[in-house]
Formats: sequence, C-alpha cells, structure tokens
Amino acid sequence: MKKILVIGGGAAGMFAAIAAAPGNEVHIYEKNERLGKKLYITGKGRCNLTNACDMEELFEAVCTNRKFLYSALYGFTNQDAIHFFEGHGCKTKTERGQRVFPVSDKSADVIDALRRALRAAGVHIHLNAQVKEVLVSDGAAAGIRLADGSRINGDAVIVATGGRSYPSTGSTGDGYLFAEACGHTVTEQYPSLVPFNTKEAFVKELQGLSLKNVKLSVFDGKKRLYEAFGEMMFTHFGVTGPLVLTASASVQKRLRQKELKLEIDLKPALSEEQLDARLLREFEEGKNKQFKNAASKLFPAKLTPVMIQLSRINPEKKVNEITRAERSFFVHQIKHLELTATGLRDYNEAIITKGGVAVKEIQPATMESKLVHGLYFAGEVLDVDALTGGFNLQIAWATGYAAGVHLAADDTETLKSNPPLQATGDQACSAAEQRGI
Repeated sequence: MKKILVIGGGAAGMFAAIAAAPGNEVHIYEKNERLGKKLYITGKGRCNLTNACDMEELFEAVCTNRKFLYSALYGFTNQDAIHFFEGHGCKTKTERGQRVFPVSDKSADVIDALRRALRAAGVHIHLNAQVKEVLVSDGAAAGIRLADGSRINGDAVIVATGGRSYPSTGSTGDGYLFAEACGHTVTEQYPSLVPFNTKEAFVKELQGLSLKNVKLSVFDGKKRLYEAFGEMMFTHFGVTGPLVLTASASVQKRLRQKELKLEIDLKPALSEEQLDARLLREFEEGKNKQFKNAASKLFPAKLTPVMIQLSRINPEKKVNEITRAERSFFVHQIKHLELTATGLRDYNEAIITKGGVAVKEIQPATMESKLVHGLYFAGEVLDVDALTGGFNLQIAWATGYAAGVHLAADDTETLKSNPPLQATGDQACSAAEQRGI
C-alpha cells in the first residue's frame, strides 16, 4: 500500500484521488474551505462536464499539445465520464453542440457525485490545508510541506492545482512554482477562453444584448484569423459568449501584439443581394414609414438605434426616399458590423489558462514526471487546453484518471464499469464523513 498525496481538490485532483484509491492510502490537500470551488461556477453554475461528440471531434477541439493527450483521452473517454457520473447518481443530458450537463442544471450535483465517489473510495480530505512545497529526495517525490510548516511524507505526489483562471477560487499558479522547483520547464501562461475588450463606445448601449445565429470573423488586416457561427453577447467592456470565447483561443497571441478587427454578420443566412431584396420588400410595404420605424423590424430593440446611427441615414427620412446607395451601405453594415478588439480580459474572467508544465517532460500515458520519480501532474496545470464545450473538463478527468490509475494497486478498470460508490455501505460513508469529506 502506497501513501499518495494529491495537491488540489478540483476536478483533476478529485478524479486522480478516486482512481488511485484502490489498494492505497490517498490524501487530498485543498487550500480552500471546500472541494471543487471552481466547479461550482463552471458553465454559469450548470457545469458542462464533458462533450458527447465522437473522439475525432474531441481531439480537434484540443488547441495545445493534442498528441500528448491521445493516451489519456482514449484511456478515459467522454463516454466513460458520462457513465461514471451517471453511476454516481448524477443524471446527465446532452444539449446543442453535444455539451453534457447534469439534468438538474446544478454544478453541485457533479460535485456531490465526486464527493460520493471519494467517500466510497476512502480518500482522506484535508481542507484549509495549503501546500507550500513538494519534497524531493534522491530524484523521487518524498512528500509535501504545508503552510504551517508540517511535513507530510508520501510515496507519490500528484499536482492538480489548476492554472491561474478565476484566482478567487484558489487557482493562483501554485503548481507552476512546484514544477519549477522540481526542475520542470513551465511555459508562459495567458488567459484563454476569455471575453474581448473593444474600442467602440456604442457597445455600452448594447450591454446585455445576446445575438443568436450570427457569424463572427476576426481579421488581422485582410487576413482572416477566425470565423464561426453561433451566439455572442455585448457587455459594458466589449463582447463575450461562446463565439467570442472560442475565438480567443485562436487569436489571443496576435491580440496581445496588436488590435484586431471583428466583423459580425447579423444575417448570415442571406447574401447581400437577398438582404437587399428583403429591405426593398419591407420598404415597399411601408412606403410612408420613417426609416427608424421600418428598421425596428430588422433588429432587437437595443440594436436598432445603433444600426440606424451606423447606417448614416436620417432616422426621420421616409423609406421611399432612401437612395439605392444608402440602402447598399446599410446592407453592408448589417453583414459587416465592425468592432475593434483592443485586448483580452484578465484571469478573473478567463475560463482556462493557456500554458503550463511542459508536456515534453511528462509521460503521456501516466502523467508521471520524466525528471522526478513518483511526481505526477494532472489537469489545467499542464500545458494543454481546448475549446469551450466541456472539453477542458474532459481533459481534467482523463489526465487525473491516467495519473491515479497508474498508482492504483488494484485493477481500476472497474472504476469505469462498476463505480466504487456501489461497493460501499453506511459504515464506510459514516467514517468518511467523520474525516470531513
């Protein structure tokens, strides 16, 4: 029996502990007052726990170090994750884009499932326990040192501290310091899956407005860097929403260097010719209407005044007096609503961190360090990241599983097919509760 110390009680840490528990004594050290603090706010409190797409699509959603994750993601797939949570009492549903959520739409149900699994596995939980140092002796992990100075000896250490995003949840980059102290290379970190700041003053007038079924393009000069269809939202500082967050993963490096142009196609289902024909019909039906009244049929209420202003057409002008040139310019504005992206928001609003522990120094099948025996890394602390849609949590489950299962003394394939929750009784649960799980 090995004594395994897991630093961090987030998604990857909890899953690593569950996977490592068979035949071992496993301890989680979490500096917060509760487990899964970041999970509580994931997906606006709904927790998009994985994505049910096929494996090819899943790998396409990985932005950084895709090949490194092959073993882990095939070792614990998205279907394995769904089965695991269903088996631990968290019923799931699949929504648009193959995003998987708890049926209840409550992230607490995901965390409760993990807590039940931890309890069933007999994992020891230590809350308000901040780790300050990973101890290494003769090239091997030997334990940890806590903030109060106490030393905890162990046979293996799993670092699952997360990145820097949402620092209020405890993700303050501790794992990067542990990695560097142990001789690892840590790549530069940046906020990713994060909203854009924009220059135009009119975005404040549109604060809170959501646009569905639009096309967003991002340009560096004439070069198109990104294009996709979907949803987005205006804020007091710029734009956010699924389209924008996904775009940030593709363009954040360029945006750190210079301003970029955003183009929103408000009517992507129509060509400019088709849109012009529609405008003619609208104008024909209300020949004596003022432009401001006719335009209100085309846009959400908040957007109408802005589009009228951008059209350069007198809002009081009757539609039968609008020239072809004016109409053509208006059509162009609808198909090419321009914004200037000046930068990204910070880690307080970033879903994930791009960058982390260099994967060339990590064994891809086990997440064990190539430099320090018995030292493992899992989750966002690694230099891996993916698009929004449940993919990053799938990486957390898979890398946590890979690290834990390598340390487990028993055949932990049963973790996927026969969840440990089903093998416990009231006495085990009661004992676990006394340990503070």
